[in-house]
Amino acid sequence: MNEALIAALFVFVLASFIGFEVINKIPPTLHTPLMSGSNAISGIAVLGAIVASGARETNLSVILGLIAVILAMVNVVGGFLVTDRMLQMFKKKAS
Repeated sequence: MNEALIAALFVFVLASFIGFEVINKIPPTLHTPLMSGSNAISGIAVLGAIVASGARETNLSVILGLIAVILAMVNVVGGFLVTDRMLQMFKKKAS
């Protein structure tokens, strides 16, 4: 294995562990507002996936890029749906 791959795996494992620990420390009442705020981060992931799939270096990069675009878009749309549902809870009902 080359050094770049080992460094990338180390960063991935470290980011996964830190992300898991941070999410577990957040109270449940804050999950929905934080999820709506993470849509911007997911949008960046969509752009990165588009760039990765557009390079066309190999068929594998195109396929993995397409899968990344689909999964990131599911995350973005799901976040907006959850945010919309949360905002509907605060609207006054017509009497």
